Amino acid sequence: MGLLPRNPLVHFWRQRHFLTNLDLHSQVWGKHRNKLRNTDMKITAIYTLMILAVIFTSCKKDFDTIDTNPQGFTTASDGSLFNGVVQSMLLTGNEQFYVNNEILYKQTQQAALTSAAWGNYTIGTEDIWGNYYKNLPSVRELEKRFKSYSPSPSVTNMEAMLKILMAYKTFKLTDLFGDVPFSQAGYGFQDLKYLHPKYDRQRDIYLSLLDDLKWASDSINETTPRVEPFTTFASFDKLYHGDLKMWKKFANSLRLRYAMRMSGKEPELAGTIISDIIENNLPVLLGYNFTSAALESACLWPAANGFTNSSVSWSFREHNGLRMGSNIWHQFSSSEDPGGSGIFDPRAYIFFEGDADNQWKPFPQIPDANTPSSQGIPYGGHRDDKDNYNIKTNVNYSPFNFFIIDDESFMPVILMTSAEVHFIKAEAYFRGIGVAVDKDQADIEYMNGLNTSVEWWMSISQRLKLPLSGVKFGDKISIPQELNAASVLNHFGSWNATTDEQKLAFIYTQRWIDAFRQPGEAYAEARRTRLTPREGDPIAHFRMPYPPSETQYNTANWNEAKASQGGEDPGVKMWWMPW
Repeated sequence: MGLLPRNPLVHFWRQRHFLTNLDLHSQVWGKHRNKLRNTDMKITAIYTLMILAVIFTSCKKDFDTIDTNPQGFTTASDGSLFNGVVQSMLLTGNEQFYVNNEILYKQTQQAALTSAAWGNYTIGTEDIWGNYYKNLPSVRELEKRFKSYSPSPSVTNMEAMLKILMAYKTFKLTDLFGDVPFSQAGYGFQDLKYLHPKYDRQRDIYLSLLDDLKWASDSINETTPRVEPFTTFASFDKLYHGDLKMWKKFANSLRLRYAMRMSGKEPELAGTIISDIIENNLPVLLGYNFTSAALESACLWPAANGFTNSSVSWSFREHNGLRMGSNIWHQFSSSEDPGGSGIFDPRAYIFFEGDADNQWKPFPQIPDANTPSSQGIPYGGHRDDKDNYNIKTNVNYSPFNFFIIDDESFMPVILMTSAEVHFIKAEAYFRGIGVAVDKDQADIEYMNGLNTSVEWWMSISQRLKLPLSGVKFGDKISIPQELNAASVLNHFGSWNATTDEQKLAFIYTQRWIDAFRQPGEAYAEARRTRLTPREGDPIAHFRMPYPPSETQYNTANWNEAKASQGGEDPGVKMWWMPW
């Protein structure tokens, strides 16, 4: 289950949203080869593509009887299909390399891109697009099966879990690209007329997914006996292992996230959703309750689920262009002392480390012609060794901490933290979104969020160890004991703010820091609020262009989607941006 970088051309063919399962059609190809030879199609540079399209056309006759590949959906269990959907939430190496590392960290300014040398972002967007659409047929197959089963609480719970996963995946996709194929997508396996699905408006997608999440939360029955088919299905659940209470919390937490995201454009609708959750005290991911720490989250934990997450280390090692930037450094330290005497936030030691001389040296967020270039190989595999760990020859700026990018087993894949939930509630109370303005309650939620974030990341650091040598985080890195949530509050407590705008900026700043390994979420918040920490001009990058393959495979619908949104250039805003 570990992810490795794949040949982009091979990966390209595997990931089209209407090429649902090439193996499923292997027998069809043999039976219809002569028919294909007699067509009057013109063979062009996209010869292989055209053959595949004809294969699908020829598949329609006697589909049920001749398409009996034993590896197809006809033999896949519900749980195995669901497991594939869960697995698809892992980021591929190309997504991290070409999109996260090359674009999103730069745009969010959570780190500094020392040189923009690649420019091949389409390799990453193809992976993101393909990762979603190649797994969508599995979702549609499960939906079809659930409808055919006799109604029962077990089936309802399974359906709810699937809707929650789909909501998470679809929100991620639409927040990067805008309008995307959704309501008709993934059905090409069942009906060939959906091989070229229309694009849905982002607003329609949002409202549909929010309705699905509400239905899932309302429908999950935590007290129902664990009987088949749920018992077997839950054994494939690598997120919560069938814990329905946690699935309900995740659903409501996602509702909060996306209701707040669209609150500037749809304040009444967003307020209704937020009010429903807060006023009715619906279960959400809990981080801190005054003095009691729960530190709940939605994460995939590699070692606990029997896989390794090697794509992260690959993406950093091969990219090698990210370093600690001056922007985030100024959120962690009260001085420029390279010895670290001004550091007040322990997360600095978890996210970053010193240069070759163990000095804290940020790369300028806005470099000039005189800025020395970044050098060295801080992410090289040679450091996975107890004796060679500190070898960072010529590394002249602080890199990402080697443990959080090289640990393939104990660094989680983060979907959502409970700290984020507290920060969303803090904003709701502070701005009066769905609830009455209550600055005191906003302060409580803000402090709960900050406490949660610091303690959660501290707990993560205690788990980390290098995959080959087994060297633990604590063996090489000592976080000063005086650094904790209290030391952060001494600088970012709301009482330090002089204006309401600054207090709100504190909330956004801590949410931005907590999302350090979720640059896509930080990117969304930077676009939505324009109050996340930033040096230089306001953010002007708002979306990723559609992958080039879409221009070939779904041309008419792609053209219509571009026109309806005003284009697909990075400067074209998302529907939910209020400004």
